[in-house]
Amino acid sequence: MNIEKGMTQSERMAVIREHAQKFTQKLNRNQRVRKTETKSLDKDLCYSQENINHWTDASKYAEEHYGDVYRETTRYDNEWD
Repeated sequence: MNIEKGMTQSERMAVIREHAQKFTQKLNRNQRVRKTETKSLDKDLCYSQENINHWTDASKYAEEHYGDVYRETTRYDNEWD
């Protein structure tokens, strides 16, 4: 701020008021930007109860990501029953 010792109270208040207006304009601009950024989010997708990362077929997941290791560890599963 540009407040000097020789300023009167009314001059100091004018400088403070000017800086407060600039600050308020900056806050309002930031809020507008934030609203436009978050408006594009799909509300249904964000607040859905379903987990989009959940695999419904565990054996398919294991086969795709672990391949040979999965087959070697599960090939004897039926013999234990």
